[in-house]
Amino acid sequence: VYINGFLERSELVGKTTFTVAENLILGCLIVIFVVVLLLGNWRSGLVVASVIPLCLLFAISFMNIFGIDANLMSLGAIDFGIIIDGAVIIVEFIAFQIVNKSSHLVGLDKKERQFEIDQITYKSASKMMNSAVFGQLIILIVFIPILSLSGVEGKMFKPMAQTVAFAILGAFILSLTYVPMMSAMFLSKNTEHKTNFSDKMMAWFEKIYTPFLDRALRFKKAVLAISLAMFVFAIIVFQNMGGEFIPTIEEGDLAINATIMTGSSLSQMVKTTTEYEKILKAKFPEIKTIVTKIGSGEIPTDPMPIESGDLIIVLKDKKEWSGKYRNWEELANAMKEEMEVIPGANIEISQPIQMRFNELMTGSRSDIAIKIFGDDLEILDSKASELISKIKSIDGIGDLKADKVTGLPQITIKYDYNKIALYGLNISDINQIIRSSFAGESAGKIYDESKRFDVVVRMDEDNRADITDVSNLFIPLPNGQQVPLSQVATVDYEQGPVQVVREDGKRRITVGLNVRGRDIKTVVEEIQQKLDKNFKLPAGYYVTYGGQFENLVEATKRLSIALPIALSLILILLYFTFKSYKQALLIFTAIPLSAIGGVFALSLRGMPFSISAGIGFIALFGIAVLNGIVLISYFNQLKTEGILDPLQRILVGTKTRLRPVLMTAAVASLGFLPMALSTSGGAEVQKPLATVVIGGLFSATLLTLIVLPILYLMLERLKRKER
Repeated sequence: VYINGFLERSELVGKTTFTVAENLILGCLIVIFVVVLLLGNWRSGLVVASVIPLCLLFAISFMNIFGIDANLMSLGAIDFGIIIDGAVIIVEFIAFQIVNKSSHLVGLDKKERQFEIDQITYKSASKMMNSAVFGQLIILIVFIPILSLSGVEGKMFKPMAQTVAFAILGAFILSLTYVPMMSAMFLSKNTEHKTNFSDKMMAWFEKIYTPFLDRALRFKKAVLAISLAMFVFAIIVFQNMGGEFIPTIEEGDLAINATIMTGSSLSQMVKTTTEYEKILKAKFPEIKTIVTKIGSGEIPTDPMPIESGDLIIVLKDKKEWSGKYRNWEELANAMKEEMEVIPGANIEISQPIQMRFNELMTGSRSDIAIKIFGDDLEILDSKASELISKIKSIDGIGDLKADKVTGLPQITIKYDYNKIALYGLNISDINQIIRSSFAGESAGKIYDESKRFDVVVRMDEDNRADITDVSNLFIPLPNGQQVPLSQVATVDYEQGPVQVVREDGKRRITVGLNVRGRDIKTVVEEIQQKLDKNFKLPAGYYVTYGGQFENLVEATKRLSIALPIALSLILILLYFTFKSYKQALLIFTAIPLSAIGGVFALSLRGMPFSISAGIGFIALFGIAVLNGIVLISYFNQLKTEGILDPLQRILVGTKTRLRPVLMTAAVASLGFLPMALSTSGGAEVQKPLATVVIGGLFSATLLTLIVLPILYLMLERLKRKER
């Protein structure tokens, strides 16, 4: 006996694990490079970079304690740029203060110089601790509502939120302890500061930014109007954007469900699927193995009738493909065309895990399940056929088919009661004769030691082969003569119900369809428009939509609760940071400004809104306020230091804090760059999240550096007028 495994799930797990590892390593290297480049000091860069492995170790330790597996979802959203934001702010300010106060260090011996540097580090870290700690707290709090998600999206995104929270908690502890200590020990104690590439680059940024800010401050209303117009346009783009539950992962294998005529024999099904296998193996060199599974196994975990079979197609690695097809969808469409040469079969193409996932979630293997509820199976069947004819022309619909609820050939025996009475027969006696002749009746028992078996008597196979055998069955009369069954009954074929499916106590029929090259939400909306216009149902009959669309609707509802909670928590924390609701609202403007970039980035990449993108927006809103905190807290600090003119504060503050603002945005967005550009297995789920964060941070940084100073200036002047 040989056991040959044909579908190996560990291959997909291996691919996705490789994707995660690759993205983490590349993201880490990019973040370290950006930090060293923008700080212009390799020592400062390495102090910040050393936080990354320590945070990852901290997160992995807690994952082990809480029993969270390391996989595509749990490690997929770790962005080292977000994690080291606090460390970047503290180290940059310490390095800036050491260079500023370098004149105090001249002439001091080694011990005195170290003592002075310790003091500078302590004061600098204490000043920036507020911004760094509250920034990390905000990111931490923003992930809490994700923990409220339930269902499939909860299973998928909760581990991600927990892992990111663990990593940020580690960074939070390290920012308070490890980072100031390492800065005091390892930052350069050299009092001379030579202009390096970083300084030249920052001077170039300042050269562009300063005149731009001056113009913006002169045309405040115009800049604010443009920002508002962009936000309104982003809302319009978002409303017209498609939607899907979670992007489909390319599994690397295909599952084709083939269903032939109801009531077909097992031998007919075997013959049909063997022909399919031969066609596919001959025409597609991309195929490695095909295994067909027909009907239900002994343990019916996947119940199917004899006339239905799953062709599990194991594909070769993409590198070995002929180059004719770019992805599994193109290959699947080509396969379906070839398979349609055999008439009389319904073909539905999906992927093994995707097909099972859809079936477990909503009882339908398809991406979208249109369910018609009612009482009469004939009406349900005719309405399903009518629905298919109305929607089959919609672009993007594939594998459109309805459940078989009628059409099973049955032999029916209708008794002629007058003739039965004439012959003096009894209906119960006739029923027993028919039952014992064709189904069999127990006539005794056989004992084999302790085992007991029924002896079943019925006619031999040759006399129970077709309908004529039923018609010609002899019924004994009370006078000892016999008459054929056809003399006292009408024996005929009739179409009977194949299956009766109920949901919530109501009979239903399902029309299933898969979506190709479009998003699910747009396709469903188009179907709804067509059916609302010209699809009428009798009283008591109604339509619902299931499958992936149902998951999307449910998850969107939960996100619509989680997102306002996250935003409220950010606002409350900002208020506690600045003790001013006006300044809290001022920084809060970074959120709509970041949403602009997130929406445009999705639109430019042709991505629909998904739960993955929704989680990206939640993460983005937490990160977007960090730059606002850095700027406003420094403006407030300059005010306490004696700069009372708000315009002067803005000009000095923006120039001084330009480097940390750019660095915070650059490390957070570029840390996600490998995820956004990855094409390896499982990257489809991470792409929308990374795209939203990168696009959002680009617009948030750009507009924070322009819009926030304008709003701050207007607020300060309003305060003066009130006084």
